[in-house]
Parts: sequence; structure tokens; C-alpha cells
Amino acid sequence: MEKGQIYTSSTCVGDNLTAASLGSGDMQVLATPAMVALMENAAMLCVASDLGEGNTTVGIEINTSHLKASKVGAEVKATAELIEIDGRRLVFKVSAYEGETLHRQPRQVPIQTLKST
Repeated sequence: MEKGQIYTSSTCVGDNLTAASLGSGDMQVLATPAMVALMENAAMLCVASDLGEGNTTVGIEINTSHLKASKVGAEVKATAELIEIDGRRLVFKVSAYEGETLHRQPRQVPIQTLKST
């Protein structure tokens, strides 16, 4: 595992990922909880192959700004870059885009590595 590793996750906004469907709002746009899940997925997969057997990650903090609403059918990508390693604590810079348009402000996202039971 090294600082600078990058991984991108993507999704197509479906009815099941909208604010109306998830209960976080009443609009047919990508729900913030779905966007956060995509961002955490990118961070998790960024280091998954570097973790020992039986280990995984869990998000412990996220700070983001919602800059754009994405309609059903839009493709949204989240890119995570590992920027800090402090023992079991990993920090990522995560950005999300719809096309070339910034969807979520880049933020540091601390992730804790955990041993599965």
C-alpha cells in the first residue's frame, strides 16, 4: 500500500438511487447517501488488494459538499486517492463527477482498516 494509489468507481443513476427512493429527499436525482456510498466504495477498492486476508475497511468520517444534482440515467464517477497512511488509519481525497462536471467537492476521507471476525 502506497500513498498516491487511485481508484475510480462509477454508477448509473437508477430510480433505486434517487433521493425519493432512499427517503433523503423527494426529487428524482442521485441521493446524497448513494453518492457517499459510491465515494466509500472507491476508497475501499483503492486498497482492497493491499489488505491482509480477513481485513477490510470501514468509513469513519466524511465531509462533502453537494454541488450538482444528477438525474436518473446520468453516469457518476467517484475517484479516491490515498493521501495519508497512519497505522490503521487511511486518508483519501475523494472527488465525484458527472462527466467533466465536479459533483462533490474533494475532501479527505479517513478510513479505518478492520480485521473481519
